[in-house]
Amino acid sequence: MEITAPAATAVSTSAPKGVVAAGFVLGGSVLSLTGLTWDIQWHSDVGPDTFFTLPHLLLYSGSAIAGIASLVVVLLTTAAERAGRTVDPIVGGRAVGVFGRTFAAPVGYLISGLGAASFLLYGLWDQWWHSLYGFDAVIASPPHIGLLLSVAITMVGTVMVFATARHQRWGLIGGLVSLAVLFGFSTVITIGLGQIPTGPVEPLAAGTAFLAALILILGARLLDRPGGALGVAAVLAALQAVFWWFSPWAARVYADAIGLPVRDYVDGVPDLPSLWPLSLLVVGGLVELLLGVTRRGGNLRRAGWLAGGVAGLVVGGLAPVQTVLLRSLPLPGADVLIATAVAGLVLGAVGGFLAVRFGGMLRQLAPVREG
Repeated sequence: MEITAPAATAVSTSAPKGVVAAGFVLGGSVLSLTGLTWDIQWHSDVGPDTFFTLPHLLLYSGSAIAGIASLVVVLLTTAAERAGRTVDPIVGGRAVGVFGRTFAAPVGYLISGLGAASFLLYGLWDQWWHSLYGFDAVIASPPHIGLLLSVAITMVGTVMVFATARHQRWGLIGGLVSLAVLFGFSTVITIGLGQIPTGPVEPLAAGTAFLAALILILGARLLDRPGGALGVAAVLAALQAVFWWFSPWAARVYADAIGLPVRDYVDGVPDLPSLWPLSLLVVGGLVELLLGVTRRGGNLRRAGWLAGGVAGLVVGGLAPVQTVLLRSLPLPGADVLIATAVAGLVLGAVGGFLAVRFGGMLRQLAPVREG
């Protein structure tokens, strides 16, 4: 994991600087998403679980890998600064002081490492919770909420790590992949919105509309040329296809392996991947079109509002219909469909506005190219 700037005359045939460490944190994020999809499917198809299960092992291993990689980079950066060597900011961003100047931590790895560290604390709480109450019947237990938020923080740090290398091809590709992984994981957090009284609005659909607008426009801002939003949508579609098969299969095989029955009413529809919009490629294309048109006027903020609002409207309006088609449920009333679409429009516009701001922050992480 080379973190120092090479000599001007050096010729390197190894992997690009920063890509190894970034690959570890991204791999950990993907592993966490895999464990989450499996764990949610287990709760749906089989039932309660204990602390020590294979889905939990994947989820915890993902955070451990990302956390250890972040710690190694922080320690190497600290050692390099103390030795007077120049630290290349392409490795996770500019190094900031932690505990004064005890440690020098690249900002991306600082965020991903803090998320992994908090995950460890919530994991200990989750084990204690299981020791008190035994089986875990729901996903919305207090330690689970902390665990999920901790993983999301690690994934935000992963996006920042790749954003610092956005002038490199591997940085752009990794940035789009990490944004798609962040979107896929964060949809589980929107399940908690179901506890909020929202009248005729379907809260899960509205929350997903906000996330879709935010993440797609972040992808467009990161790339800063046509293809960013579509790139994120394409990666998520590929992940959705893989997990659509994997989640029910893994739950069934694991249940058979440990001698537990699968519930009679299992319909084969994967729980988490079915929350991701099936229309996201179309929505990504609309975002690209609207951003391209409005960019010409030079008003990026207006472009974010408009593209985000349209993205939220489409996702929010189609989400209830997608649920009906996948679950063979009756179509909600017109008031629910209209209210949810309007809520998606408003939240999507807010998400687009925030994406423009956050995207600008991500772009500032990349070191200025010389020449």
